Amino acid sequence: MKKKNSIGKSVIGILASIINFLPFYIAISVAFKKQTDLSSKWILPNYLYLENFADAFKKAEMLLAIRNSTIITVFSVTIIVLVGAMAAYPLARIQTKFNKWVLNLILAVMMVPPLSILVPLYSNLSSWGGISSYWGIILVIATFQLPLSIFLYTKFIATIPDALDEAAKIDGASKLQIFYKIILPLLKPVTATVIILTGIFAWNDYQFSLFFLQAPEMKTITLAIASFFSHSSSNMNAAAAAALIAILPVVVLYLALQQYFVKGMVDSAIK
Repeated sequence: MKKKNSIGKSVIGILASIINFLPFYIAISVAFKKQTDLSSKWILPNYLYLENFADAFKKAEMLLAIRNSTIITVFSVTIIVLVGAMAAYPLARIQTKFNKWVLNLILAVMMVPPLSILVPLYSNLSSWGGISSYWGIILVIATFQLPLSIFLYTKFIATIPDALDEAAKIDGASKLQIFYKIILPLLKPVTATVIILTGIFAWNDYQFSLFFLQAPEMKTITLAIASFFSHSSSNMNAAAAAALIAILPVVVLYLALQQYFVKGMVDSAIK
C-alpha cells in the first residue's frame, strides 16, 4: 500500500513538473526561431538563431532594464527584510491582545488588492514627487510586501525558545543586542524565504511599474518585454528571448537559497 502511494506521489510530482516546465519550453522554442518561421511552437528549431537576443538588448534596452530592476529589487528586499524582522520580534515575543489584533490587521491588509487603491496611491506619490523615481517604486513595493514578511517572521520567531532571550538579559544584553546578535542569526531559513518570495514579486512587478515608472530611462524588465507588443505590431520571438534573459537571475537566486527556502516555509507553517 505504501509502495502504491509512493508511486502515485511520484507520478503526480512528475506531471506537475512537466506542466510547470511547458511555458519555459515554449519560450525556448520561440526565442530561437526566426519571425518568419511559422512552424509549431511545440517544435524546437533545427537551427540556432540568436538575433532575437540581440533585439532584446538593443531595442528593449535590456541592460538598462536589468539595472533598474536590480536596484529596485535589492533595496526593496533589504527594507522588507530589516523592517519585517524588527516588527515581527515584539509581535512574536509579547503575547498581548493588542499584538494579536495588530497581527490580524496585518493579515487583513494582505487581502487588499493593490490595484483597488491605485488612484489615491498615485495621487499621493505624485504630490510627493515620487513618480518615475527609484525611491517611489521601492516605497510602494516594500509597503505591499511587508505584511507577508512580518507574518512569516512572526511565526518563525515564535518557534525560537524564550529561554535564549532570558539568558541574554541575565548577561546584561539590551533588547536590540538580543535581536541583532541572537535572534537575527537564527532567522536565515525564513529570511531566505522572504527574499525569494518578495524578491520575485519586485523583480516581476508590472502593475506598479507601469503606472509609477513613466520615464523611458526608468523602464524595468517587465516594461522592456511589454515594449515588443503594440496595437499595430508584435515581436513574440524577441519578447521570448527577453523573458529568458529576465528569468536567469531569479533561477540562480532560487537555486542558491533553495535549501533555506524549503526549511523556512516549513518552520513558519509549523506554528
